[in-house]
Amino acid sequence: MIDAPPEKVWEWLIRAERWPDWYPNSSKIRFINPPGPDLQEGTEFGWKTFDVNITSKVQEFVPEERIAWDGDGALGVRVYHAWLLQKVEGGCHVLTEERQFGVLCRLDHWLRPKRMHDGHQVWLERLREKARGGLPV
Repeated sequence: MIDAPPEKVWEWLIRAERWPDWYPNSSKIRFINPPGPDLQEGTEFGWKTFDVNITSKVQEFVPEERIAWDGDGALGVRVYHAWLLQKVEGGCHVLTEERQFGVLCRLDHWLRPKRMHDGHQVWLERLREKARGGLPV
């Protein structure tokens, strides 16, 4: 639950170039096509997350409701990350889920089983902090 309207949550979520300012598992954001600063339907972008360089493309985009992107990384890493926003009394319910595929992903999960869960929890908590304030600049 985030005690802010979905519009504010959405603006922080799609402003990918600002993720590294507040989400520590992201860096080296670069827009491939079209230029940023915001994600939109079909946006291709490169970034580093959880120590892996990923090239992603926004596959689903319903403003203030849903966004999802896939991604490819080194050694056969494949990911799909979705976000659902639902307006509720007092704010917004946010649900995020990521699926990972590949040997590197299985190895990481075996060595550090809570790493992904904990990292995404930080993302949600920081998103809540940002959405409670103003809109991204």
